[in-house]
Amino acid sequence: MSALFGNYARRPVQIVKGLGTEVWDENGKTYLDFTSGIAVLSLGHANPILVDTIKKQSELLWHTSNLFESKLQEQLAEKLVKDTHLAHAFFCNSGTEANEAAIKLARKHTGKHKIITCLHSFHGRTFGAMSATGQEKVHSGFGPIVEKFEYIPYNDAESLLSTVDDETAAIMLEVVQGEGGVHVITPEFAEAIQKVCEEKDILCIVDEVQTGIGRSGTAYAYMQTALKPDIVTLAKGLAGGFPIGAMLGTAKLYDSFGPGTHGSTFGGNPLAVSVATTVVNEIFNKEFLQNVKKKSQYLTEKLVKALPSSVEVRGMGLLQGITCENSTKIVDAAEKNGLLLVAAGDKVVRILPPLTVSYEEIDDAVTILQASIPVTSSLK
Repeated sequence: MSALFGNYARRPVQIVKGLGTEVWDENGKTYLDFTSGIAVLSLGHANPILVDTIKKQSELLWHTSNLFESKLQEQLAEKLVKDTHLAHAFFCNSGTEANEAAIKLARKHTGKHKIITCLHSFHGRTFGAMSATGQEKVHSGFGPIVEKFEYIPYNDAESLLSTVDDETAAIMLEVVQGEGGVHVITPEFAEAIQKVCEEKDILCIVDEVQTGIGRSGTAYAYMQTALKPDIVTLAKGLAGGFPIGAMLGTAKLYDSFGPGTHGSTFGGNPLAVSVATTVVNEIFNKEFLQNVKKKSQYLTEKLVKALPSSVEVRGMGLLQGITCENSTKIVDAAEKNGLLLVAAGDKVVRILPPLTVSYEEIDDAVTILQASIPVTSSLK
């Protein structure tokens, strides 16, 4: 028996090396990695510019307490809020931590406790973030969850309006529900959320842990909607594989997050912030983001053309999903054929290549995926 707890349903492949979009297992087999560590490896494996950043910063300073000023944090914060309506950043270690900070800030600022989230959402696995998640399977077995979270169907404006009341502090949502099945927000739902937030003085929290930092083809996915969030949470692709999370907020929230309200021992450490700054410098470039949009369109067109008409292809940017009857069978078959994918529930397969993926690699991945589908029982 392993010395590890068995809380992960691990696949029987051990990845020992990666470069760009390719990875190698312990037996020397090569795979195209279209999981990106679940939307983390935004610039691919072992990107030389990130390796160089880590090496240089590791020779200067790894860690210092947040008791001291940090120019590195200031610089990254400025880059993350530039050209947005947002003004401030808080750094932590993960998307879950970023969402915990967002929940605390929303309650602290408004003095209210009720937060509306969506069914099939995913916001993390600590008690607050788990409670915000609209999936019973995530809650199961842990006893009473944190109170005052109410769940509505995604993209259901009527349910939203009937749930909002004078006790509502915030509405929290993803622009694309990644874990929940790659569902994209409709224009009507985004407009309804923004309107009710403005009319009722409710905070809008957008969880961009999976969609942020260029994966959608814009710096943040909310930029392609009517949403103007008060709080945005980030992690995953922010440092291309080095652990970091961030919560961004508007200027009006500044006084509600003063000394002693929240903190993180390792959050915003020099190594993480240096790598994240390098990633942001690379991705928040007009040409880079335009290329992500082009690759996304190319990937979508290739998938639609190659897959049976019964398969729905949906998503935003380089976060795409295909519907199926058994996602595990497709993921397993693709893995045997040299393509790594990740499921989003039982009936959707997620496709998450690095943002640096080449057109040739997209071609190869679609060919492998197409060859992997016939071994499954059926498609939907």
